[in-house]
Amino acid sequence: MIQADATFAGTFPFSPHFSAAPGFQMHYVDEGPRDGEVVLCLHGEPSWGYLFRHLVPGLSATHRVVVPDHMGFGKSATPAHRRYWLQDHVDNLEALVRALDLTNITLVMHDFGGPVGMGLAARHPDRIRRIVSANGPTPFGQSDLFDRVAANAQVSPWFQWIAKAEASGDLEPVLGQLGFNILSTLKLNGFENNAAITDAWLAAYGAHFARPADCLGAIGWAKGFATGAHQFQTPDPAADRLIRSKAALAIWGEADRTLRAEHFLPLFSAIFPTAPVTRLAGVGHYCFEDAPEEIARRITEFIRQT
Repeated sequence: MIQADATFAGTFPFSPHFSAAPGFQMHYVDEGPRDGEVVLCLHGEPSWGYLFRHLVPGLSATHRVVVPDHMGFGKSATPAHRRYWLQDHVDNLEALVRALDLTNITLVMHDFGGPVGMGLAARHPDRIRRIVSANGPTPFGQSDLFDRVAANAQVSPWFQWIAKAEASGDLEPVLGQLGFNILSTLKLNGFENNAAITDAWLAAYGAHFARPADCLGAIGWAKGFATGAHQFQTPDPAADRLIRSKAALAIWGEADRTLRAEHFLPLFSAIFPTAPVTRLAGVGHYCFEDAPEEIARRITEFIRQT
Protein backbone atom coordinates (compact mmCIF):
# COMPACT_ATOMS: atom_id res chain seq x y z
CA MET A 1 0.00 0.00 0.00
CA ILE A 2 1.23 3.49 -0.83
CA GLN A 3 1.49 5.86 2.11
CA ALA A 4 -1.66 7.95 2.48
CA ASP A 5 0.16 11.27 2.29
CA ALA A 6 2.40 10.38 -0.67
CA THR A 7 2.23 13.01 -3.43
CA PHE A 8 5.15 11.84 -5.60
CA ALA A 9 6.94 15.16 -5.85
CA GLY A 10 3.64 17.02 -5.90
CA THR A 11 2.29 15.23 -8.99
CA PHE A 12 -0.63 13.76 -6.98
CA PRO A 13 -1.62 16.58 -4.60
CA PHE A 14 -5.08 15.32 -3.66
CA SER A 15 -6.23 14.72 -0.08
CA PRO A 16 -6.60 11.03 0.76
CA HIS A 17 -9.93 9.58 1.88
CA PHE A 18 -10.64 6.05 3.08
CA SER A 19 -13.74 3.91 3.45
CA ALA A 20 -14.07 0.62 5.30
CA ALA A 21 -17.44 -0.08 3.67
CA PRO A 22 -16.02 -2.70 1.25
CA GLY A 23 -14.46 -4.64 4.15
CA PHE A 24 -10.94 -3.20 3.81
CA GLN A 25 -9.42 0.28 3.73
CA MET A 26 -10.34 1.53 0.27
CA HIS A 27 -8.68 4.77 -0.76
CA TYR A 28 -10.40 7.36 -2.91
CA VAL A 29 -9.85 10.91 -4.08
CA ASP A 30 -12.87 13.15 -3.51
CA GLU A 31 -12.38 16.61 -5.04
CA GLY A 32 -14.83 19.36 -5.93
CA PRO A 33 -18.23 20.49 -4.60
CA ARG A 34 -20.08 17.79 -2.66
CA ASP A 35 -23.35 18.83 -4.27
CA GLY A 36 -21.93 18.73 -7.80
CA GLU A 37 -22.56 16.07 -10.41
CA VAL A 38 -20.33 13.07 -9.76
CA VAL A 39 -17.53 11.97 -12.08
CA LEU A 40 -16.39 8.50 -10.98
CA CYS A 41 -13.03 7.50 -12.50
CA LEU A 42 -12.14 3.80 -12.54
CA HIS A 43 -8.61 2.62 -13.25
CA GLY A 44 -7.35 -0.74 -14.47
CA GLU A 45 -4.25 -2.97 -14.40
CA PRO A 46 -1.66 -2.29 -12.99
CA SER A 47 -2.40 1.39 -12.42
CA TRP A 48 -4.30 3.34 -9.75
CA GLY A 49 -5.96 6.73 -9.32
CA TYR A 50 -2.68 8.41 -10.31
CA LEU A 51 -3.70 7.70 -13.90
CA PHE A 52 -6.40 10.41 -13.66
CA ARG A 53 -4.25 13.13 -12.05
CA HIS A 54 -4.52 15.38 -15.14
CA LEU A 55 -8.31 15.01 -15.34
CA VAL A 56 -9.17 15.83 -11.73
CA PRO A 57 -8.17 19.52 -11.45
CA GLY A 58 -10.24 20.82 -14.37
CA LEU A 59 -13.38 18.80 -13.68
CA SER A 60 -13.35 19.35 -9.93
CA ALA A 61 -13.93 23.07 -10.43
CA THR A 62 -17.57 22.24 -11.20
CA HIS A 63 -18.02 18.52 -10.46
CA ARG A 64 -17.45 16.14 -7.57
CA VAL A 65 -14.65 13.92 -8.86
CA VAL A 66 -14.28 10.60 -7.05
CA VAL A 67 -11.33 8.37 -7.93
CA PRO A 68 -11.13 5.10 -5.98
CA ASP A 69 -8.20 2.71 -5.94
CA HIS A 70 -9.37 -0.86 -6.41
CA MET A 71 -8.46 -3.40 -3.74
CA GLY A 72 -4.80 -4.27 -4.11
CA PHE A 73 -3.86 -1.09 -5.97
CA GLY A 74 -2.61 2.41 -5.17
CA LYS A 75 -3.30 3.61 -1.64
CA SER A 76 -5.91 0.92 -0.97
CA ALA A 77 -5.12 -2.10 1.19
CA THR A 78 -4.22 -5.53 -0.19
CA PRO A 79 -5.94 -7.96 2.20
CA ALA A 80 -4.47 -11.45 2.05
CA HIS A 81 -7.75 -13.24 2.72
CA ARG A 82 -9.76 -11.72 -0.14
CA ARG A 83 -10.38 -12.84 -3.73
CA TYR A 84 -9.43 -10.49 -6.54
CA TRP A 85 -11.86 -11.48 -9.29
CA LEU A 86 -13.92 -9.04 -11.33
CA GLN A 87 -17.10 -9.70 -9.36
CA ASP A 88 -15.28 -8.90 -6.10
CA HIS A 89 -14.13 -5.52 -7.45
CA VAL A 90 -17.72 -4.77 -8.49
CA ASP A 91 -18.86 -5.66 -4.95
CA ASN A 92 -16.25 -3.30 -3.50
CA LEU A 93 -17.21 -0.43 -5.79
CA GLU A 94 -20.90 -0.95 -5.06
CA ALA A 95 -20.18 -0.76 -1.31
CA LEU A 96 -18.25 2.51 -1.75
CA VAL A 97 -20.91 4.08 -3.97
CA ARG A 98 -23.60 3.20 -1.45
CA ALA A 99 -21.53 4.47 1.49
CA LEU A 100 -20.96 7.81 -0.24
CA ASP A 101 -24.49 7.78 -1.70
CA LEU A 102 -23.20 8.71 -5.14
CA THR A 103 -25.86 9.46 -7.76
CA ASN A 104 -25.98 11.28 -11.09
CA ILE A 105 -22.69 9.54 -11.93
CA THR A 106 -20.59 9.98 -15.04
CA LEU A 107 -18.50 6.81 -15.27
CA VAL A 108 -15.01 7.33 -16.72
CA MET A 109 -13.52 3.88 -17.25
CA HIS A 110 -10.10 2.64 -18.30
CA ASP A 111 -8.93 -0.96 -18.81
CA PHE A 112 -10.63 -3.31 -16.30
CA GLY A 113 -12.31 -0.24 -14.85
CA GLY A 114 -14.65 -0.84 -17.81
CA PRO A 115 -16.00 -4.23 -16.67
CA VAL A 116 -16.08 -3.01 -13.06
CA GLY A 117 -17.99 0.14 -14.00
CA MET A 118 -20.41 -1.71 -16.26
CA GLY A 119 -20.99 -4.19 -13.44
CA LEU A 120 -21.99 -1.27 -11.22
CA ALA A 121 -24.22 0.09 -14.02
CA ALA A 122 -25.97 -3.27 -14.31
CA ARG A 123 -26.73 -3.28 -10.59
CA HIS A 124 -27.56 0.41 -10.20
CA PRO A 125 -28.55 1.88 -13.56
CA ASP A 126 -30.55 4.60 -11.79
CA ARG A 127 -27.33 6.03 -10.32
CA ILE A 128 -25.67 6.45 -13.73
CA ARG A 129 -26.03 9.53 -15.93
CA ARG A 130 -23.26 9.12 -18.53
CA ILE A 131 -20.75 6.52 -19.70
CA VAL A 132 -17.22 7.32 -20.88
CA SER A 133 -15.10 4.44 -22.15
CA ALA A 134 -11.44 5.39 -22.59
CA ASN A 135 -9.65 2.22 -23.71
CA GLY A 136 -11.98 0.47 -21.31
CA PRO A 137 -14.22 -2.43 -22.45
CA THR A 138 -17.97 -2.17 -21.87
CA PRO A 139 -19.27 -5.73 -21.41
CA PHE A 140 -23.02 -5.57 -20.86
CA GLY A 141 -24.51 -8.92 -21.70
CA GLN A 142 -23.51 -8.90 -25.40
CA SER A 143 -23.83 -12.34 -26.94
CA ASP A 144 -20.45 -12.12 -28.69
CA LEU A 145 -18.45 -10.94 -25.64
CA PHE A 146 -16.44 -14.10 -25.13
CA ASP A 147 -15.74 -14.52 -28.84
CA ARG A 148 -14.33 -10.99 -28.90
CA VAL A 149 -12.26 -11.56 -25.75
CA ALA A 150 -10.86 -14.78 -27.23
CA ALA A 151 -10.07 -13.15 -30.58
CA ASN A 152 -8.31 -10.27 -28.83
CA ALA A 153 -6.29 -12.69 -26.70
CA GLN A 154 -4.87 -14.23 -29.87
CA VAL A 155 -3.21 -10.95 -30.92
CA SER A 156 -2.55 -9.23 -27.58
CA PRO A 157 1.01 -9.66 -26.23
CA TRP A 158 -0.26 -9.14 -22.68
CA PHE A 159 -2.92 -11.84 -22.85
CA GLN A 160 -0.58 -14.17 -24.71
CA TRP A 161 1.94 -13.76 -21.89
CA ILE A 162 -0.75 -14.35 -19.23
CA ALA A 163 -1.76 -17.66 -20.81
CA LYS A 164 1.84 -18.87 -21.17
CA ALA A 165 2.89 -17.69 -17.72
CA GLU A 166 -0.07 -19.36 -16.02
CA ALA A 167 0.67 -22.61 -17.85
CA SER A 168 4.37 -22.51 -16.92
CA GLY A 169 3.83 -21.40 -13.33
CA ASP A 170 5.57 -18.05 -13.92
CA LEU A 171 2.58 -15.74 -13.59
CA GLU A 172 2.63 -15.26 -9.84
CA PRO A 173 6.45 -15.08 -9.46
CA VAL A 174 6.78 -12.49 -12.24
CA LEU A 175 3.82 -10.29 -11.24
CA GLY A 176 4.87 -10.72 -7.62
CA GLN A 177 7.88 -8.56 -8.50
CA LEU A 178 5.83 -5.88 -10.24
CA GLY A 179 7.59 -3.12 -8.35
CA PHE A 180 10.74 -3.97 -10.30
CA ASN A 181 9.21 -4.63 -13.73
CA ILE A 182 6.46 -2.00 -13.73
CA LEU A 183 7.85 -0.10 -16.73
CA SER A 184 8.22 -3.20 -18.92
CA THR A 185 4.66 -4.21 -18.01
CA LEU A 186 3.29 -0.80 -18.97
CA LYS A 187 5.27 -0.82 -22.22
CA LEU A 188 4.04 -4.30 -23.12
CA ASN A 189 0.45 -3.13 -22.80
CA GLY A 190 0.90 -0.05 -24.95
CA PHE A 191 2.49 3.01 -23.35
CA GLU A 192 3.88 5.46 -25.90
CA ASN A 193 4.66 8.72 -24.06
CA ASN A 194 8.23 8.20 -22.90
CA ALA A 195 8.47 11.90 -22.00
CA ALA A 196 6.22 11.22 -19.00
CA ILE A 197 8.77 8.89 -17.42
CA THR A 198 10.47 10.51 -14.43
CA ASP A 199 11.69 9.17 -11.10
CA ALA A 200 8.48 10.41 -9.45
CA TRP A 201 6.34 8.79 -12.18
CA LEU A 202 8.13 5.44 -11.83
CA ALA A 203 7.81 5.61 -8.06
CA ALA A 204 4.10 6.37 -8.31
CA TYR A 205 3.36 3.34 -10.46
CA GLY A 206 5.73 0.94 -8.70
CA ALA A 207 5.36 1.94 -5.05
CA HIS A 208 2.34 -0.19 -4.21
CA PHE A 209 4.05 -3.38 -5.39
CA ALA A 210 6.96 -3.41 -2.92
CA ARG A 211 6.58 -7.10 -1.96
CA PRO A 212 4.91 -10.17 -3.47
CA ALA A 213 2.17 -9.88 -0.82
CA ASP A 214 1.38 -6.41 -2.18
CA CYS A 215 0.84 -7.73 -5.71
CA LEU A 216 -2.29 -9.81 -5.15
CA GLY A 217 -4.48 -7.33 -7.03
CA ALA A 218 -2.32 -7.39 -10.15
CA ILE A 219 -1.94 -11.17 -9.96
CA GLY A 220 -5.66 -11.69 -9.42
CA TRP A 221 -6.74 -9.72 -12.45
CA ALA A 222 -4.35 -11.61 -14.75
CA LYS A 223 -4.99 -15.00 -13.17
CA GLY A 224 -8.75 -14.53 -13.37
CA PHE A 225 -8.49 -14.27 -17.14
CA ALA A 226 -6.16 -17.24 -17.42
CA THR A 227 -8.43 -19.46 -15.32
CA GLY A 228 -11.85 -18.08 -16.28
CA ALA A 229 -12.61 -17.01 -12.71
CA HIS A 230 -13.92 -13.55 -13.63
CA GLN A 231 -17.70 -13.32 -13.87
CA PHE A 232 -19.12 -10.55 -16.05
CA GLN A 233 -22.30 -8.94 -14.77
CA THR A 234 -25.36 -9.42 -17.00
CA PRO A 235 -27.99 -6.68 -16.69
CA ASP A 236 -31.65 -7.50 -16.31
CA PRO A 237 -33.92 -6.15 -19.10
CA ALA A 238 -34.86 -3.01 -17.16
CA ALA A 239 -31.22 -2.12 -16.43
CA ASP A 240 -30.28 -2.84 -20.03
CA ARG A 241 -32.94 -0.48 -21.37
CA LEU A 242 -32.06 2.27 -18.90
CA ILE A 243 -28.30 2.21 -19.55
CA ARG A 244 -28.83 2.18 -23.32
CA SER A 245 -30.67 5.49 -22.95
CA LYS A 246 -27.69 7.24 -21.35
CA ALA A 247 -25.30 9.67 -23.02
CA ALA A 248 -22.06 7.90 -23.88
CA LEU A 249 -18.64 8.54 -25.37
CA ALA A 250 -15.81 6.24 -26.44
CA ILE A 251 -12.21 7.39 -26.73
CA TRP A 252 -9.70 4.80 -27.92
CA GLY A 253 -5.96 5.04 -28.38
CA GLU A 254 -5.29 3.06 -31.55
CA ALA A 255 -1.78 2.04 -30.45
CA ASP A 256 -3.35 -0.07 -27.69
CA ARG A 257 -1.66 -3.48 -27.94
CA THR A 258 -3.71 -5.03 -25.14
CA LEU A 259 -7.32 -4.14 -25.97
CA ARG A 260 -7.58 -3.83 -29.73
CA ALA A 261 -10.11 -1.33 -31.03
CA GLU A 262 -11.49 -3.73 -33.63
CA HIS A 263 -12.49 -6.20 -30.91
CA PHE A 264 -13.77 -3.88 -28.17
CA LEU A 265 -15.24 -0.77 -29.77
CA PRO A 266 -18.06 -2.89 -31.28
CA LEU A 267 -19.06 -3.83 -27.72
CA PHE A 268 -19.53 -0.14 -26.98
CA SER A 269 -21.41 0.59 -30.20
CA ALA A 270 -23.72 -2.37 -29.63
CA ILE A 271 -25.02 -0.62 -26.50
CA PHE A 272 -24.73 2.98 -27.73
CA PRO A 273 -25.14 2.87 -31.54
CA THR A 274 -25.44 6.66 -31.93
CA ALA A 275 -22.74 7.63 -29.43
CA PRO A 276 -19.59 9.36 -30.67
CA VAL A 277 -16.43 7.28 -30.99
CA THR A 278 -13.04 9.02 -31.10
CA ARG A 279 -10.01 7.04 -32.24
CA LEU A 280 -6.63 8.61 -31.48
CA ALA A 281 -3.69 7.63 -33.68
CA GLY A 282 -0.38 7.11 -31.91
CA VAL A 283 -2.04 6.90 -28.49
CA GLY A 284 -1.58 3.66 -26.59
CA HIS A 285 -3.46 1.63 -24.02
CA TYR A 286 -2.68 4.13 -21.25
CA CYS A 287 -4.38 6.94 -23.10
CA PHE A 288 -4.53 9.17 -20.00
CA GLU A 289 -0.72 9.10 -19.97
CA ASP A 290 -0.16 9.34 -23.71
CA ALA A 291 -2.59 12.20 -24.43
CA PRO A 292 -3.72 13.66 -21.07
CA GLU A 293 -4.71 17.12 -22.30
CA GLU A 294 -6.59 15.79 -25.33
CA ILE A 295 -8.47 13.19 -23.28
CA ALA A 296 -9.34 15.70 -20.55
CA ARG A 297 -10.58 18.21 -23.12
CA ARG A 298 -12.82 15.67 -24.85
CA ILE A 299 -14.32 14.35 -21.63
CA THR A 300 -14.95 17.86 -20.26
CA GLU A 301 -16.56 18.91 -23.53
CA PHE A 302 -18.74 15.80 -23.61
CA ILE A 303 -20.00 16.37 -20.06
CA ARG A 304 -20.71 20.04 -20.82
CA GLN A 305 -22.63 19.23 -24.02
CA THR A 306 -24.77 16.55 -22.38
